Formats: sequence, structure tokens, C-alpha cells
Amino acid sequence: MEHLIIPKDYHSELNLHDTQIAIKTVKDFFQNLLALRLNLSRVSAPLFVDPLSGLNDNLNGIERPVTFDIKEQNGKEAEVVQSLAKWKRYALKKYGFDYGEGLYTDMNAIRRDEDTDNIHSIFVDQWDWEKIIHKEDRNIETLKETVTTVYNCLRKTEKYMAIQYDYIEEILPHDIFFITTQELEEMFPDNTPKEREYYITKTKGAVCIMKIGDTLENGEPHDGRAPDYDDWSLNADIVVYYPVLDIALEISSMGIRVDKKALLSQLKKAGCEERAKLPFQKAIINEELPYTIGGGIGQSRICMFFLRKAHIGEVQSSLWPEAIAKECEKNGIQLL
Repeated sequence: MEHLIIPKDYHSELNLHDTQIAIKTVKDFFQNLLALRLNLSRVSAPLFVDPLSGLNDNLNGIERPVTFDIKEQNGKEAEVVQSLAKWKRYALKKYGFDYGEGLYTDMNAIRRDEDTDNIHSIFVDQWDWEKIIHKEDRNIETLKETVTTVYNCLRKTEKYMAIQYDYIEEILPHDIFFITTQELEEMFPDNTPKEREYYITKTKGAVCIMKIGDTLENGEPHDGRAPDYDDWSLNADIVVYYPVLDIALEISSMGIRVDKKALLSQLKKAGCEERAKLPFQKAIINEELPYTIGGGIGQSRICMFFLRKAHIGEVQSSLWPEAIAKECEKNGIQLL
């Protein structure tokens, strides 16, 4: 309960029926615009993968994937994906995509170790996207250009929703502010990473926080990042200020993906060099996969933001602790 924020005098402007219609409106408009601006084609994606393939995302390395055994395959285990960060790069090659082309898909995951609150659920739904680039495009300029494109899609979506619904006002600034985790640490040396994100995002409205995963000069990383998909020197989070809850709300995590050099370096830093023997990681080391940039964009997160909801459970169906469900009902937060 200590993680639940109840905004003062909160009430949803939309009933359950109209909320469902609005969710579809947000998703349809945003995903179509994103696909157009980034030249992405929609594909089908797996709900589960072979744990021995190396394709599953291990997130911060401590989350337990949901596993099950398959009767027909003599009890062989499968893992529900935690994201499709690695699978997408493999799929671009398998499906014959070319330079400048990309894919996007619906990613649904179960994260059973998640601490739930207003913006976190054990059910995760996001658009996972990935695009082929040239080796010489692996630079900060490419990252910034792509972040700006994604952010402009978010702004266009907010403008569209403000036209559809009178109660929605545009709050995203015209431009997104770029800053590295080291610059952020130097700006707020006495604060935690999450506090730094809150202060900078409340000031700027929308922020791109770059270079996540490596150790800062203070000896601590800003946040955890798996070592075998994002290049820690070329990745970013898009974070916006959300006045309904007075928080910094992460909308998207993205980055230019590791090449052979970055992969081997990051596996060593993370103390998991044995992963270099897995099929996906070996394909990167052998330079068999294309150079790519990609990311994930939270579907429920952006629906929550654009519809000005107080809880992610107002825009997705999940399971919540009984005490939280009762407190939400008492305070006008209608969980689906």
C-alpha cells in the first residue's frame, strides 16, 4: 500500500466502456504513425522461447522468467519472454529485412517479480520495434535522431487525443531534453537515480536519459541494463513528467544494439562471460546479425498518460493485491 499514489480529488473522465474505446484510439493512432515515421512493418512474435537459445531478455539479471514444461516434448522447458530485445534482431535477418527497414510487434510478458504500484504491473505490454542500420550509423547522432522521431510521434498522438477528448490538454513540450546519466549525476550528486530523473523531468517536461548500464564516476550505475543487447554508450530512456501522479514516467527504453566489441566488453563488466557461448550471442560475435537500433514503448503506459489515468490497471487487465484493489475502488480508480 505504501507504493500506491491516490491523487487528491481524482476521478476518471471516462467510464469503463468509453475507456476501452479510448485505449484503441490511442493505440491505433500511435502505432500507425510510428510505423510510418520509422519505416516499420508489423510482424508476429513469440510468447515464449527456448531458454537455451539466449534469446530471452534477462532484464536486470535478477528477475525470474515464467517457465513451463511441454508434455509433447518430453518435459522440455520454455520461458515466457520478458521482452523481445534480442529476438527482434534475429528476426530481421531471418525475415530478409534490408537496410533502413524495420519491424514492430506486440510484446506481452509476465514479470512475476515486479513490485506493483500505479505504473508497474506483473503484466507488461509494449510495442517492440527494431530497425537495420549501417555500422557507421552506430553513433550518438543516430540515437538522438531516432529518439526525436519517437518523441514527435508521442506529441502528435497527444495532439490528436486532445482533439478527440475535451478534457485532455497538451502538456508535452515541443522538444525533448537530452542528458547523459553522468551529467545527471553531476547535476544532482546527493540524490538517488530516481530522484534525479524526477527533478530533471519535472523541470524539462520530457527528457532523454542516455548511457544507461555502465558504472558512473561515483562507482554506481544509474540503472541496470542487460549486457547483451543495448550498447551502454548508445542507449536511452524517454521519460516524461506526469502531473496526475507528480512523477517521472518512463515511456520508452531504446538503444543502438551491441556489436562484437561492445558485447564482449559488457559481458565481462557484468560478470557473465559464459553467455558468449549461447547461440544468439555467438551470432553477434561471429558478425552474422545486422547492426540495428530498437526499443520498447509501453502500450499501457502511453494509454495511461494520454488518457490521464491514475493507475495502469485502468487501462489493462491484471491481478492486484486485494488491499490495493479495495483502496482504488474507494478512491474512484476503476481497475479493469
